[in-house]
Amino acid sequence: MKITVAGIGPGDQQYILPIVHQAIAKADVIVGYSYYFQFVEEFFRSDVERIEMPLGKEEARAEVAIEKAQEGKDVLVIGSGDASIYSMASIVYEMVAKRELDQIELETLPGISAFLAAGSKLGAPLGHDFCCISLSDLMTPWNAIEKRIRGAAMGDFVTSLYNPRSVKRHWQLGRLKKIFLEERDPSTPVAIVRQVTRSEENIRLTTLGELNPEWVDMFSLVMIGNSQTFTHKNHMITPRGYLNRKPQTGVEIQQASFDVVAERIRPLNFSVAEKWALTRVIHTTGDLSDTKLLEVSDQALEKWNEFLKGGGEIVTDVTMVQAGITKAFSGKYGNQVFCHLNDEETKALAVEKGLTRSQAGMKIAIEKHPNALYVVGNAPTALFEITESIRTKENFAPAGVIGAPVGFINVIESKEQLSQLNTTNWAIVHGNKGGSNVAASIVNAAFTLEEASNYYE
Repeated sequence: MKITVAGIGPGDQQYILPIVHQAIAKADVIVGYSYYFQFVEEFFRSDVERIEMPLGKEEARAEVAIEKAQEGKDVLVIGSGDASIYSMASIVYEMVAKRELDQIELETLPGISAFLAAGSKLGAPLGHDFCCISLSDLMTPWNAIEKRIRGAAMGDFVTSLYNPRSVKRHWQLGRLKKIFLEERDPSTPVAIVRQVTRSEENIRLTTLGELNPEWVDMFSLVMIGNSQTFTHKNHMITPRGYLNRKPQTGVEIQQASFDVVAERIRPLNFSVAEKWALTRVIHTTGDLSDTKLLEVSDQALEKWNEFLKGGGEIVTDVTMVQAGITKAFSGKYGNQVFCHLNDEETKALAVEKGLTRSQAGMKIAIEKHPNALYVVGNAPTALFEITESIRTKENFAPAGVIGAPVGFINVIESKEQLSQLNTTNWAIVHGNKGGSNVAASIVNAAFTLEEASNYYE
């Protein structure tokens, strides 16, 4: 006692799978929607029992299939497309399960669904993630259908629509169009495939904006592309990404990340150099909202680029800033990067004068490297020492100062003092934000200023 549910494909006999041919040829009883019999009846046994029913009698078809199976017959239930997609498999299995008819053996044989057949006719519209939605609200509440429509639209799925429109259900497709236009461009390709693989087959390519529900009926499947889908000749193509694969190498990943940041920064009213420095800062912080984080004095980055390429010295307040400055850059131009934080004389001076080690380290650096580029990524006391020395020491003329201390005590005050100096070039990271990695990213931006032209005009 067995019920086999089989999909007979979209219509053309060439689209019926061999395993379904075999099931048709050996069945004692064949149950189905009367319209579908014309596509497979030539494969019937001469003595097969045909049970044809009109559209809408799905439950009755499942009922009679169960009755015939209980009589010991080999029963085949046919449906168009694939038996498990909007077809008879679900109702047959559900009724058998709920009645606990464990003695009935169940089998489902696959078929080529209309959306797959339509996809083949169109070329390659299903090249990436896709979904199918039935617009029939006869058995599914419309609020549930609309929720799925919104999910498909927001998720950027290629979307195939079953039961898109009938005489009595004429408004649903128009509603879907409105929802999709909230998320998709009006130029998104749309295909209307009617009677796919059958003699009446007709394919119409249009766009989401131009889609007219009046062009669609119950024999149509509507396929809406995603944001990447395009048309070529009479084809509809959704790229998988082979020609635009995800970045894999470190350089590719970094460049792709810069592209993401640059897209956000391009409209801002900054110089190219400032945009490049901000790009590297935001790439470091990971926060695309940090567009007002950085302020740079006039031409500072351009001057630092020349200074660094000339082998200029760099002084940092902590070793983490020293480590964050890309060694490939400093090595290329012969720059020495100094941090006196852990020197014995720094420790002794800090104890003797009651200073933080960062401040003591800067006192020593100022005497040893009066013309270096100074980079502070941690301690506001170090930045205070630098700004005070610029104001009071004639022999201290640094190439510039990058002020990016981080924290809550004296941080904003130290940056404000730096920003009011007009005798040196400076860059500050506003507010309480900053840090060693951010400070180093500004230095790296100055080293690589010529790369800005890859992202900004």
